[in-house]
Amino acid sequence: MEEKENIQQEPQEQAAEQNVKTRKAAKKESKTDQLSKQVAELSDKLAKEKDDYVRLMAEFETFRRRSAEDRINMVGAAAADTIKGLLPVLDDCERALQILQTSSDEAAREGTTLIYTKLMDYLKTRGLAVIEAKGQKFDTDFHEAVTQFPAPTPEQKGFVIDVIQTGYTLNGKVIRYAKVVVGA
Repeated sequence: MEEKENIQQEPQEQAAEQNVKTRKAAKKESKTDQLSKQVAELSDKLAKEKDDYVRLMAEFETFRRRSAEDRINMVGAAAADTIKGLLPVLDDCERALQILQTSSDEAAREGTTLIYTKLMDYLKTRGLAVIEAKGQKFDTDFHEAVTQFPAPTPEQKGFVIDVIQTGYTLNGKVIRYAKVVVGA
């Protein structure tokens, strides 16, 4: 009878061991599932934080670039204002040179020419350029028509006959239009 009891106890013990193993396996699976979920959550959080960081860095880079461009534009605008202020001085030098062409005072002519040349050369290094107008086809992008005059020849119709005030560009941008007389 003892043998029967031993035989009956063995399957029960085996079943109990199997239950324990099954429970342990279920607990391990449960823990594995929980850990997998935590890893997935942490990975998502890390990806979100990384995305936020990349976006913030891109915004900062854009801000830095815009700030640098604004500084350059402010310096350029200040230089343009200074050069615009010197344009009347250039006009006066040109008028003085025209008057001195008929004068017998050679020293005055040379001195005025020297001053005009130095000033103009300096301004050219800063990007100033004269708008060539006389004899050119009238262009509203560079010329301002003060008046129209009957053209001496049919070929001069629509062309600039005379320049009243010289026009200038600064780095390719018109800062003063050339005031001209146009042949009609």
